[in-house]
Amino acid sequence: MSEAESIIVRDILKYLNSLPGCFAWKHHGGMYSTAGIPDIICCHNGRFIAFEVKGPRGKTTKLQEKTIQDIQAAGGQAYVVRSLNEVQRIMKVF
Repeated sequence: MSEAESIIVRDILKYLNSLPGCFAWKHHGGMYSTAGIPDIICCHNGRFIAFEVKGPRGKTTKLQEKTIQDIQAAGGQAYVVRSLNEVQRIMKVF
């Protein structure tokens, strides 16, 4: 994850965890975790929402795209975002 992405993730987490009824955390990938899981996972008022954070030029991998589709197929919400503003717009729906 680039430094720009790290800053975006930090700002998104701060925002999400300030919302009433929201619990959010950063998924730290590693040797023993499932590959392709989005960067931020949250539960907001009983809804599962995941965010894959990309910098201005970042692109999702095929595995990340598949994981996002799988989350959506299971009834959760999953998005690729590039800024805190995008997350704020998305969360207004919930």
